Amino acid sequence: MNTEVEVNPYELLDIKVESTEQEIRTAYRKRSLKVHPDRNPNNANSARKFHELNQAYELLLDPLRRLALDAKLRLKQARAERFKSYDNKRKNMVEELEAREREFKKRKQEQEKEELRRWHETEEIKDQGRKLREEKERELREREEKKRKAVEEAQEDDVAAPFLGSMDTTVRLKYSLKSHPKLTTAEAIAKVLAPFGQTDDDSIVLSLKSSKKAAHKPPKFGTALVPFKQIGDAFAAVCASGRPERGLDNIEIDWVGGKEPPILIWLKKMGKLGAPSPPVSSVQTPHSVKEERAEVLQAQPTKDSSSFSTFPASFPDILSHSNSKVSEASGVDYESLTLMRLRQAERERLEREIREQEAED
Repeated sequence: MNTEVEVNPYELLDIKVESTEQEIRTAYRKRSLKVHPDRNPNNANSARKFHELNQAYELLLDPLRRLALDAKLRLKQARAERFKSYDNKRKNMVEELEAREREFKKRKQEQEKEELRRWHETEEIKDQGRKLREEKERELREREEKKRKAVEEAQEDDVAAPFLGSMDTTVRLKYSLKSHPKLTTAEAIAKVLAPFGQTDDDSIVLSLKSSKKAAHKPPKFGTALVPFKQIGDAFAAVCASGRPERGLDNIEIDWVGGKEPPILIWLKKMGKLGAPSPPVSSVQTPHSVKEERAEVLQAQPTKDSSSFSTFPASFPDILSHSNSKVSEASGVDYESLTLMRLRQAERERLEREIREQEAED
């Protein structure tokens, strides 16, 4: 409450400057009962008067604020007494100076408000500009990222297929002579692998060595390096490693060096050889598994793959015109690539059936 402009708190409570704290409380109770809004519901100014009364009451009960008020009132009274002794000319001059001072303060306050308003507007414009700039930068980054990915994909598509190496069609066999006592010659090994394709019988390397601890005893294991004529045939043999139904019980077949040839890795990377096996549904019934197996068994084998497992007749055509370019660049013919795709699909199907059987158990 501004005591210089508003009503004097002492006048509002109708008490003297020398009144005690008890006299202030008593005067407040009397005045509050008269101006309380609940007792004057039809008076629109009752709430304002009651608020001013509370402010005056709180000010006078605060010793420090009351001392400051008393000092201002004494100064105001002394000024009023001095003003009475002035003549009309001096009074006019004082009033004019005071009016100018009030006008100056008013203009200053308005100027400060205007500067504050402009500052807020400037900050708002800056904030909007920053948001627009960030949005543009984000869109630019997204476009650049899309361009970069497109360039990378184009580069991957343009990567030339690796050439077929001299050892890429060679597989390594490891077997137990106790389970396969007849596999002691290159001809016997070639006969076992004949269902998968033609092998270079003259280049088969066979090793029948005894263990170092018992060199005088007959050998227990055999190891052989068998080169195939086609990489697709070698791939089929590796896929059938250890499968009794293919006559490879207790016979481990792997690539020479323990890793796939670069051409197979490239074909898988480019999505031209097989696809990730789909997850097995936990709610699939045994009946649906049997139906799928029946479809596989009823399918007709092709002429080129008569020595391999059969595939559904509805198996899609998985090669396109682009595969012919791959075959020419890598040295893998169209037929071999087709057979590798089919064998990869058969391998994934068998893995899926094994997972389904495990889920049933």
